[in-house]
Amino acid sequence: MTKGDGQGRVGFAVLARAPGFLRLWAVGGLSNGMRQFEILAAGLFTFQVTHSGLAVAVVSACRNLPMFVFGALAGVVSESLDRKTILAVAQGVSACASLVLAGLAFAGMLAPWQIAIAALVSGTMWSTEGATRRRMLGEAVAPALLARAYAFDSLTNALVRMAGPVGAGVAFAALGIGWAFAVAGACYLAALILALGLRHSQVRARLELGRVAGDLAEGWAYARAHPAIAGSLLVTIATNVFAFSYIALVAPVAERGFGVSPAWVGVLAAGEPVGALIAGLWLARFGPPFAGRTVMVGGSVLFLVAIALMPRMPDFALACLVMIPGGLGSAGFSAMQTALVAGAAPPEIRSRVLGLLTVCIGGGPLGILALGALGHWIGDRAAMQVMAWAGLVVIAGVGLRWRRRERAGAPGVVAPLALLVPNDVRYDIKRDSP
Repeated sequence: MTKGDGQGRVGFAVLARAPGFLRLWAVGGLSNGMRQFEILAAGLFTFQVTHSGLAVAVVSACRNLPMFVFGALAGVVSESLDRKTILAVAQGVSACASLVLAGLAFAGMLAPWQIAIAALVSGTMWSTEGATRRRMLGEAVAPALLARAYAFDSLTNALVRMAGPVGAGVAFAALGIGWAFAVAGACYLAALILALGLRHSQVRARLELGRVAGDLAEGWAYARAHPAIAGSLLVTIATNVFAFSYIALVAPVAERGFGVSPAWVGVLAAGEPVGALIAGLWLARFGPPFAGRTVMVGGSVLFLVAIALMPRMPDFALACLVMIPGGLGSAGFSAMQTALVAGAAPPEIRSRVLGLLTVCIGGGPLGILALGALGHWIGDRAAMQVMAWAGLVVIAGVGLRWRRRERAGAPGVVAPLALLVPNDVRYDIKRDSP
């Protein structure tokens, strides 16, 4: 195998030649960028109107809550319905939600509760991301390029997570909330056009509503029985609950704690994505430097340490800088979570397992709400620290358990051993022929 086939250095041009990869990559960049853009813009508007960190947390949680509720179901449905259609509908509905908010803002009628409802709608569409676009992205490239493809996708996500908050802060300060949502709506429409141009074919299973519960149970049993999948899911839950939830209090911490303007709030929010961009460039070009488990767990730990330190920095510049190493960690975590799960799951159950991953990511709202409540009781800075240190304890425990279970299996083989269930648990995958 040559370097261009997946070993050694693999440039973006190699991946871009894969059919459909470029469009799927661009759709992800646009939609995820606008998601980050809207989360911060909504947080700034809500904080300006209510002066409540808890209210900001509730509005932010509405964006991710549908992933927790519908993520697993999306995994089942995407095995039976056309994934291209699901992807296009998601972009179209998100565009409509953003443009409606823009219209309300221009009419002077916008309120935080309306933003929360729109966030629930757009979040429901986003809950299909893992089982549709991310799966399609992995299927567009050769198996040897799978980790690099997801690394490039994570790199792009880091870039838009950096640009999105900065753009939202500037747009909010200079143009107002109406134009901020108008920009988001236009970008979703561009993503819709890209999605409609995809050439996609898939083998579909029959969708039987009576079997949905059984299909979900099969996916869960398979996930529990594989250390790489079970470990990835547990680390994903912990990282989203205890780490990524920090974004909900960035606006209150920056404005109240460091005394900066809304435009600078986006700079603090962009600190972590800057580090993620740097690490993503390395991972996309050279691949993971360690085993996937080490990169994922170690990355989460580094991310949480940065979050614990950031609120107590003596000035705003240091707070921004300390989040850059945290971004190095979040990039390692993000690059491996989908690659480990997708690589360990066979095609006939992959969407269901990726749907479970979406549910785990969707656990973030629980952390956001907990963070908001803690901030109300003990202060924004202290709340962020408490959540970060609690997350470190949880992830350390999961990482040690994952390591023991993998070592109990045959070297180099994904052994059917559960992280949290007895070794005699068995699974059986059954799907009807299309």
